[in-house]
Amino acid sequence: MMRALALAALLAAPAAAQTVPEAPRPIAASKIILVGDSTTAVIGGWGPSFCAYHVTSFAACVNLARGGRSSGSYRAEGSWDLALAEMRTPGFRDIWVLIQFGHNDQPGKPGRSTDLASEFPANIARYVDEARAAGAKPVLVTPLTRRMFKDGTLQNDLEPWAAAIRKVAAEKKVPLLDLNAESSAAVQAMGEAAADRFAQLPPGSAPVVPTASTETEVQPMAQPRLSFDRTHLGVEGANYFATMVTRELAAAVPAMRPLLIP
Repeated sequence: MMRALALAALLAAPAAAQTVPEAPRPIAASKIILVGDSTTAVIGGWGPSFCAYHVTSFAACVNLARGGRSSGSYRAEGSWDLALAEMRTPGFRDIWVLIQFGHNDQPGKPGRSTDLASEFPANIARYVDEARAAGAKPVLVTPLTRRMFKDGTLQNDLEPWAAAIRKVAAEKKVPLLDLNAESSAAVQAMGEAAADRFAQLPPGSAPVVPTASTETEVQPMAQPRLSFDRTHLGVEGANYFATMVTRELAAAVPAMRPLLIP
């Protein structure tokens, strides 16, 4: 009898509310593509630190910068075609392309140098137009300063190329990161000895060059070339200038702020 009453009471009680799992919300991810030379690329540039430490997981960060490339050779070898393909990949809410050239556009570099008065600005403008046509949002970046001093004064030999980029940005109404101006001011303020810590190796170090593999059956892994110079960046330099780029980007492109980490 007691069992029957208990069963009746159980059946009469309202069914326990069941928790309905929340349906997954579609992700609204964006993409940031880095285009440029060795001062942006992996092993030598600010790009690795930027992608690793300054963007959230809602921003795919793709570093397509390559060492030794100019605004002309980057396109000629097909690297820009790869960047355009990344821009056309569906599924991303916004795609930004940061474009930084100048170092290898300077005279005296066969197969790479471009004419400052005409060819270089035309190349930069074409990158802007084609990025927009691919559905991306270009951001121009003036070239990171070299850290060369003479009698205590920084020799910013990339200023003319920075000026050309500023002009294109104004004409095309493109967001501009004036990395050249900010980096040169910072390096001048800290002085040569302090700036030398940004290099890949300490002053006086012997260069590290890839060695031939002794294996006959195993494909060797890639090895970086490292040296002390006042153009390329080691880890400390990459971290320092990636933070600078992030700060400038947050100011120049407010829509990107939720994706950026200081």
